[in-house]
Amino acid sequence: MKLVEYGDNSSQNYLIQLIDKRELEEIEDEIRLIVKHSNKNICLLAFIVDSWNQDLSPWSAPAVLGNEDFGDGAKNTLNEILQYTDDPEKDYYLGGYSLAGLFALWSAYQTDIFSGIAAVSPSIWFPGFTKYMYEHKPLTTNVYLSLGDREEKTKNPVMAQVGNAIRAGYESLKDNKIHCTMEWNQGNHFKEPELRMAKGFAWLLKKG
Repeated sequence: MKLVEYGDNSSQNYLIQLIDKRELEEIEDEIRLIVKHSNKNICLLAFIVDSWNQDLSPWSAPAVLGNEDFGDGAKNTLNEILQYTDDPEKDYYLGGYSLAGLFALWSAYQTDIFSGIAAVSPSIWFPGFTKYMYEHKPLTTNVYLSLGDREEKTKNPVMAQVGNAIRAGYESLKDNKIHCTMEWNQGNHFKEPELRMAKGFAWLLKKG
C-alpha cells in the first residue's frame, strides 16, 4: 500500500484511513470538514489500497458484484497499518468507507490500539460478519456507524441486507457496552462520502 500523509504530524490525533485512488481526490476536502466539525488539530494517514476485495476482506467469500471474489487479506493489511501506531503519546483512530469501513469495524475486534473506529457506509452485508460480531468481543471502546437511508433499497439481494445487518451490528455493540452511535444519512451509497467520513472522525475526536 502507498501511504500519503496530511496535516500536522505533531498532532496528538492520528487518523488512519484506507482509501482507493478516487478517494484521494477528495481527501483534502474531508480533512477540512473534520477540522471544522471537531475543532481539533489532526494528522491523517491515507493508505491507498492496491486490491480492494483482497486486501480489506477478513475472510474469503464469493463475488457479489462482478466476478472478483473476496480474499482474506485483512490480517496482513492490519499488520502493515499497526507499524505506524507505535507512539504511546498519540491517539490513533481508524476509519473507512464501504469495504474499508467493514475492515475498520473488523479491526475493532483484533486490537485495542485504536481510540475509535469510524465504519462509514460499511459493507456489513459481508457474508457471516454480523454473526462474527455476536460471537466476539470488541476491543475498541468507541465506534461510529453510519449508513445512507437508501442503501438497503438496492436490487442486489446480498447488499440489500445492509440495513438489517447494521441494525443488528449496532445492537451487538451496545450489548457489549461499547460507546457507539448509529447515524442515518440521506441518499444512496455514493452520496457525499467525504462528508460522511468527516462526520464519523469528528464524532470520535469529540469523544476522545
